[in-house]
Amino acid sequence: MQPALAGTDKTWKLPPLILHPFSDSSGPGKLVESSRASLMLQGLLPAGELSADELDRKLLDGRYCEIRMLCYVGRDLVRWIEQCMELVDRDERLRGQGIQLQSFASMLAEDPPPSVREKLCKWGVADYRHIFSRALGLNAIFANPPSREDLSAEFIRHYYRFADQMYRCQLSLHIFAEINCRNFTFELYASGEYARILEREWEGEPGPGA
Repeated sequence: MQPALAGTDKTWKLPPLILHPFSDSSGPGKLVESSRASLMLQGLLPAGELSADELDRKLLDGRYCEIRMLCYVGRDLVRWIEQCMELVDRDERLRGQGIQLQSFASMLAEDPPPSVREKLCKWGVADYRHIFSRALGLNAIFANPPSREDLSAEFIRHYYRFADQMYRCQLSLHIFAEINCRNFTFELYASGEYARILEREWEGEPGPGA
């Protein structure tokens, strides 16, 4: 990486990051069962009458659910990064600074604005770094969430290790300028929340920050 915009106090307003719902009604239950199964397989919780095969099936069910959810998150993140790059291409000050797709991917995972971190924490998303980086890593391979049959059990079981490596590989594809939230800021919304804001604006009511 190379630093960008050194010595400037200017802040650019990026497009809002809008995350859409990515889980079906059975998702949360499968995730809980998967976490419990993992602890049982490690001997940290009693397995009761469940066999090792049954526990492994519950583990894989939850891990596959995580893969699907991260793929949908990654789709929203990539859409946002592409919008940010459009802003860079239109701005004479930003063009030629070495800002690449990887610049925004790295900032999103490592240095999002404080307001975004606070909102994620309110949503119960404390480990946003791994969620964002793994979502981007999986998106580098899968344009759409893969079917269960197209994935090996070994990949599903250890998908997070593959996703971490794919994210690091993605960052290493190009030399890119390092950017941070001092020079770039943006807001985070759930899709339903953002739709309500737009409705209020269309009806003539003041939007956020007005």
